[in-house]
Amino acid sequence: MSIDALQNAEIITAMVTPFHEDGSINFDVLPKLIEELLAHNTQGLILAGTTGESPTLTHDEELEFFSEVQKIVNGRVPLIAGVGTNDTRDSVTFVKEVADFGGFAAGLAVVPYYNKPSQEGLYQHFTKIADASDLPIILYNVPGRTVASLDVATTIRLAQHPNIIAVKECTGVENIAYLVENAPADFLIYTGEDGLAFHAKALGAHGVISVASHTNGDDFFDMFKAIDNGDIKTAAKIQRSLLPKVDALFSLPSPAPVKAVLNSRGIEVGPLRLPLVACQPEEAQRIIDIVENN
Repeated sequence: MSIDALQNAEIITAMVTPFHEDGSINFDVLPKLIEELLAHNTQGLILAGTTGESPTLTHDEELEFFSEVQKIVNGRVPLIAGVGTNDTRDSVTFVKEVADFGGFAAGLAVVPYYNKPSQEGLYQHFTKIADASDLPIILYNVPGRTVASLDVATTIRLAQHPNIIAVKECTGVENIAYLVENAPADFLIYTGEDGLAFHAKALGAHGVISVASHTNGDDFFDMFKAIDNGDIKTAAKIQRSLLPKVDALFSLPSPAPVKAVLNSRGIEVGPLRLPLVACQPEEAQRIIDIVENN
C-alpha cells in the first residue's frame, strides 16, 4: 500500500482503544465500534495514536490490536499505525516491525515529546524513521501535547523525502495555508484540529484526522462535499453547528469526552487508562447533551 491508498481518505478517525473496567483491551466491542465508524463516513483509521492512548499500550498489546482491527476492516479503508515515540531508535525499530507486520497504508510519527529537540533534531529524527522501511510516514505536529513544534519550513524540507507522504498539522490556519501553498503537489495535508476542518479543506488541504468523527462523521462528510461543490454557505452552516460539539469533545482531556458519548450510545469503549481518567457523571452528561443536540 502507498499514498494511493489515502487519496480518497479525507476523513480519517484517530480511533479510541476500548478497555474493560479492569483496564484490559476490549476486543469484543471492536466490530461494533468499527462498523459504526465506517457506516458514518470514516474513510481511514489511525490505530494506537494519541486518541488511542498509545503511551499506555504495551508493544504486544499494540500488535494484537493491529491484528484484530485488520481482520474486521478487511481492507475496506486504509489503516495507519502509530509508530513514533520520543526515542528515535525505538521508533526506527518499531516502524520496521510494523512494515513487516503488513496491512498498513502508513505509519504516523509524532513530534518527539519531552526531549524538546531543535528543528535539525526533528528533521534527523523523521528522516531516520522514513529511511528505516518502505512504510510511508505521516508527520504528526501537535505542539499542544509535545511542547516542541515542527516549523513549516522543516515540514516542507521533510516533504521532499520520498517516503514522507503527509502531515497531520495541529496548528493554525496560517500554517495550513503555507503548507498547501509550498508542499509538493502529492504531499497530503490534514488538519488534526476538528474545529479547523472547514478552513483547512477550503484552503486546499486534503482533509481532517479527527476525533469528532467518532460521533459526527456524517457532518464532516456533508461539509466537505458542500465545499467540493462550491456551496460555501451550506458548508459554513455545518461548521457552525459542529463547533460547539467539537468544543465539548475537547472540554476535558481527550479521549475522555468522546468515550463518554460512545458509551452513552451503547458502544462500550469503557474507561481510560491512568493517568487519564473518565469524565465525572455530571461532566459526561453535559458533553453528551451538547453532542447529541441535533
